[in-house]
Amino acid sequence: MTRLTVNNEAVQYLMAPDTPLLWALRDASNLTGAKYGCGSGSCGACTVHVDGRAVRSCQVPLSSAEGTFVTTIEGLSRERSHPVQLALIADNVPQCGFCIPGIVMAAAALLKRDPSPSEEAIGATITNICRCGIYPRLAEAILRAGRAMRGEETISAGPRPGIDPADAARLVPALDAGARR
Repeated sequence: MTRLTVNNEAVQYLMAPDTPLLWALRDASNLTGAKYGCGSGSCGACTVHVDGRAVRSCQVPLSSAEGTFVTTIEGLSRERSHPVQLALIADNVPQCGFCIPGIVMAAAALLKRDPSPSEEAIGATITNICRCGIYPRLAEAILRAGRAMRGEETISAGPRPGIDPADAARLVPALDAGARR
């Protein structure tokens, strides 16, 4: 049995001690924001915070997480209003979205440690792999999030999840056959 705190909730996992933390979070706690990508810790899709540090959860045996405080993307900001999340949305960074939770977690840990990182520090720290090629916009979004966290900028982004679909899109009457040509 491994006991830890996940998103401020005490949890006891009845899983093998060598089970990767990623699978405990995804399978036992149904926290699916951390993704399985490479399984070797290279891609960063599984990044979570353990005691405030960004770690690749596919590489952390459950036994070594005993007594730690783990924060997943679901626990970072339930309303998705963390400055990193808002900045990525405002700067149109997310594409397919698979890597985004890991990138958000890595960036949030960086900004907590260093609220004014250089672009070089961002590049050295955020080593997550994104197959969509978001890198040109990513550094600026992280810098923007840092400014917001320091109170130097306000970020407004798109509608938060949970909006009524009628407020997000409108149905348009179908075009008649003659108008389609």
